[in-house]
Amino acid sequence: MQIRSRAALAAALVGATLSGLALSACAPGGASSSEEDDSNTIHIVGFAVPEAANKNIATEFDKTPEGEGVKFQTSYGPSGDQSRAVAAGLKADYVHFSVPTDVTRLVDEGLVADDWDAGDNKGVVSHSVVVFGVRDGNPKNIRTWDDLVKPGVEIVTPNPASSGAARWNALAAYGQVISDGGTEEEATDYVNKFFKNVVSLPGSGRDATTAFLGGTGDVLMAYENEAILAAQNDEGFEYVLPDTTLLIENAGAILEDASEPSQAWLDFVLSDEGQKQFALTGFRPIRDDVDYGGTVEGAADPSNPFPDVKTLLTVDDDFGGWDEVSTKFFDEENGLIFEAILGAGLSLE
Repeated sequence: MQIRSRAALAAALVGATLSGLALSACAPGGASSSEEDDSNTIHIVGFAVPEAANKNIATEFDKTPEGEGVKFQTSYGPSGDQSRAVAAGLKADYVHFSVPTDVTRLVDEGLVADDWDAGDNKGVVSHSVVVFGVRDGNPKNIRTWDDLVKPGVEIVTPNPASSGAARWNALAAYGQVISDGGTEEEATDYVNKFFKNVVSLPGSGRDATTAFLGGTGDVLMAYENEAILAAQNDEGFEYVLPDTTLLIENAGAILEDASEPSQAWLDFVLSDEGQKQFALTGFRPIRDDVDYGGTVEGAADPSNPFPDVKTLLTVDDDFGGWDEVSTKFFDEENGLIFEAILGAGLSLE
């Protein structure tokens, strides 16, 4: 099964991104001019969803002694495409990807150290969970995973060939069947039904949100933080936190030849202040002791923005880790999820 020309895609993305960076203005959390001293610039390459959080973190980092005078150049897009672009030559000091396999690709290329995930955080810099975005008033009464596969329900979810968000969504769909006592055959059958109800496969989680806000579909498979951020931007939609969902663990790392302030930046991202800024833009902090004030505007209940999940699945505990997941679900030749997408008549291009 040939999904796409990875080399051509990465080369095109590198060219488009570099062109965009050259035209960008200098701003905290944004892109600096090309004339800035590269040794004091942090090039951030990330997946689309955490852009607002990283901008806010950069603003706070600028106030610290380590951040004084530091400039930023940024590039955001679908996680897999961004990872391939860095492997193909896109300049990066710090990468923030949806799934850890997009970092390990760079380890394999010799761009990131083998022990990038050896710390207490295991390489994870941000958390979220999979939720269902629904239309105002929830007219299709979407409450459970079973509701998603009913006739006439139209689903928007990003494309797992390019998007890490899509991979979390698909794993959650499969895993909730197993968690409820179903067999692997029943879980596969559910995933097949799920993708038959998919009407749009945008390239990234952010593009999927944009499509849903534009009127496509009845339900959006989304990060919880993406729903919260949309509300903060006055583009809100209701969202449902299902009884069983998946913990999203986004990976961050600095490259082997990263600029001097990049390690201080990663340390700040993991600090209480960095995690506070993630929380205020809708991400669940990676530690329980982070004080973000207890209120997050845009959440379904701002005073309880991150409610406990009845059954919270994780890739390590419920799927055997990303090595097994990548082979079983997302192999380009016979991955279970890719087969379900093509079987539903959808395209991975």
